[in-house]
Amino acid sequence: MYVVTLDQRRREAGDLVPGLLRRLAELETVVPFQRARAHAVQGITADPGAAVAAALAGLRGAAWSVGIGVGPVRLETATDSEGRTGLRADGPGTAHARRAAEAAAGRAPVHVAADDAPAAAQAQAVLRLLGRIVAERSDAEWRVVDLLVPGARGQQKVVAAELGISPQAVSKAVARSLWQEEQDARPAAARLLGLCEPDQDWSAGGAHGSTRNPSESIHS
Repeated sequence: MYVVTLDQRRREAGDLVPGLLRRLAELETVVPFQRARAHAVQGITADPGAAVAAALAGLRGAAWSVGIGVGPVRLETATDSEGRTGLRADGPGTAHARRAAEAAAGRAPVHVAADDAPAAAQAQAVLRLLGRIVAERSDAEWRVVDLLVPGARGQQKVVAAELGISPQAVSKAVARSLWQEEQDARPAAARLLGLCEPDQDWSAGGAHGSTRNPSESIHS
């Protein structure tokens, strides 16, 4: 499992949680991304590609720090002091997530923690490189690349018509933004993140399947 925690770095920008949650809403999750604290979002996924996508969504514009904890997670229903029911998550994955989130709050905006520290360091290195790409992309470039669909052919003319600019301007924006390089590197980042997973199950009662109930909360 991949427990992804995103903490807002730029508090002066106001509450950025709603916008981030919209970008994360379509990702395949075991526990949907949701507000964990006033300026923090957390979710759990079994898909390393979804964890990479969540991390890059947070690193966009250098607005968030990202901690990814890799390892087994056990989920159980819990009721808080006010009678609200949610999910309690524990296990190695959540312990690593706390450590990763604390480390990411420093100078480096993304940190990966797992039992296999060398594998985590390799995944982290690639994510930091990808993070530099999305953090430094300009607003004008984002207007173009947000309309692109990976793998689709002949779409630059469509994007140009929608934005009212020339196909050449779209092509230059795509090249400057390193969008294709980002798309090419995402599977490598996901594969490296997948190598952080332990081979054996932590518990027969671990998290399985997926849920998209946004009312569920994570207590870790």
